[in-house]
Amino acid sequence: MRIVFAGTPDFAAVALRALLATDHDIVAVYTQPDRPAGRGRKQQFGPVKQAAVEADIPVYQPSSLKDDTEQQRLRDLQPDVMVVAAYGLILPQAVLDIPRLGCLNIHASLLPRWRGAAPIHRAIEAGDAETGITIMQMAAGLDTGDMLLKQGTPVHDDDTGGSLHDRLADMGGKAIVEALAALDTRGLTAEPQDDSLATYAHKLSKDEAHIDWQASAAAIARKVRAFNPWPGTDGELDGKRVRIHEAFAVDDSTSQPPGMVLARERSGVDIACGNGILRVTRVQLPGTRAMSVSDLINGGKPVLTPGQVLQ
Repeated sequence: MRIVFAGTPDFAAVALRALLATDHDIVAVYTQPDRPAGRGRKQQFGPVKQAAVEADIPVYQPSSLKDDTEQQRLRDLQPDVMVVAAYGLILPQAVLDIPRLGCLNIHASLLPRWRGAAPIHRAIEAGDAETGITIMQMAAGLDTGDMLLKQGTPVHDDDTGGSLHDRLADMGGKAIVEALAALDTRGLTAEPQDDSLATYAHKLSKDEAHIDWQASAAAIARKVRAFNPWPGTDGELDGKRVRIHEAFAVDDSTSQPPGMVLARERSGVDIACGNGILRVTRVQLPGTRAMSVSDLINGGKPVLTPGQVLQ
């Protein structure tokens, strides 16, 4: 089939490379405009653009697909199908109608749960036991289209936003290849979503990084995992940010106020929460790299010692 691919970050690049390994003809790649990155704020290729350039595929980077000229260029490509994965731009109905077989989206959740921008992280944060990949026939609404293929995976107790992202990216690449093979032979049945079961995965924000110590230890531990590596989680100690990289809830209770450091051992720093105790095992102080609590103790820094209170 003649395929136009639309995507921007690493998650989408994995799917693009999976499609490049098939006999399908990737006639063009759409990705968001280059943006400045790094300390020098230089314009850099996104992961999808990099993969496309390496494969010598034409790349288009419009700021919008609402323009008639852009829509005509897409028509001229005569795609059988458009595959979309974390593209970041809204596709108007006029665009959805261009490919002969429509537009297929690779979504990182088991729809209709976690429609929206951050399904991977919200699944961990909410304590979901399972998530997965849904290949969806795109419609005008936000992740509301009919489902064509679903594949699940457990959310493990040690999964982070990063580890689950990587696993789902691999699953998404394999799933879209499988879906296109079935679509080519009319082997897919569209299943409408049950809107009454829908939940929304709001986009991640740096404003969410600060830990509310009034929350339960279990909820905070899930947030630490979900927001690793970005936007991270942190507490404030003596006006300075202490970033929490790894932590888990301890099956214990305390009468001390939330945020108070209860103990500091090489196995971790115990912090009182609104309900339960959080054991922090890996931290990052201002101006330093992330380190284990054991290394923190070896460094002799009087930080996160019993009696101190994080805000």
